[in-house]
Amino acid sequence: MAKWEKIGLIFSPQKDGTSTWSETFAQAPCAVVHNNFVRVYFSTRPKPTNGQYVSNSGYVDLDRKNLTKIIGRSKHPILPLGKLGTFDEFGIYPVSVIKNQDGHYICYYAGWTRCVSVPFNVAIGMAISKDDGRTFEKIGEGPILPYTPDEPFILSGPKIRRFQNQWVLWYIAGRKWILDKGKPEPIYSIRMATSDNGLDWTRYNRNLIPDILENEAQASPDVIYYDGKYHMFFSFRHGFNYRGKKFGYRIGYAHSSDMINWTRDDGQAGIDISENGWDDEMISYPNVFELDGEIYMFYLGNDVGKEGFGLARLVPGTLT
Repeated sequence: MAKWEKIGLIFSPQKDGTSTWSETFAQAPCAVVHNNFVRVYFSTRPKPTNGQYVSNSGYVDLDRKNLTKIIGRSKHPILPLGKLGTFDEFGIYPVSVIKNQDGHYICYYAGWTRCVSVPFNVAIGMAISKDDGRTFEKIGEGPILPYTPDEPFILSGPKIRRFQNQWVLWYIAGRKWILDKGKPEPIYSIRMATSDNGLDWTRYNRNLIPDILENEAQASPDVIYYDGKYHMFFSFRHGFNYRGKKFGYRIGYAHSSDMINWTRDDGQAGIDISENGWDDEMISYPNVFELDGEIYMFYLGNDVGKEGFGLARLVPGTLT
């Protein structure tokens, strides 16, 4: 069983207080290791307008030798919101960044648009950075993973990795909308696509992780290869009344030998809500990475990251 030692809340935009475009939420952390620091991308929001949010994405830089120490942060969003009527007009959330073989950084991101019968729809876009990941340029105004007959709405939560000289993208795809006290709520599952060039994708068109709850929504799959197999940490929640402690997000776990067939065993996740504090109601959006012989996890707490993101360290020898 994996066992994680919580280090604490690392970054909170409310406490930082330096930006009007980043006033609340630090969601979906994504770590990219540099020589002297670890850059953590996250998605954030200014104050709502007429009760509605938009979402931007930025980063903080942490001291590589002390991940609790912030040594820099983005002054502006890494990507602009989309133009009128485009798929990412109202949100860039979440983002996943990886360094390409040519030294450039590639970003896969979820772009949000607003709807009438349901609150939103989401598709996955791609952008490239030529300034060491400080800013990105979109490859076009449309998504790289759009809706299909098999995946008709809510393509989100991209997590990019490279395994066996192949690009692998985990993401979520919507299955249905349900009504919770008259309000539409989405149900989605974890899926996967592969690519030889990071641009053209082959989708597997199947749900990877079996449900354990009725109307379960799964999100934010993140995979590492360790000790001879693939380990996936992900989020899941109930479909109804999930904005609280009882039915809110938790972190699940699955393992695989081939990235396609997964065995779910949430009891092995090794991390849960705290007894009190910023993560005492929910815990979600894990980002797992190796750094200097240690394995760490960034994650969100209550209200899906409204207060920021935290950090945990894997106890050596517990992930098997």
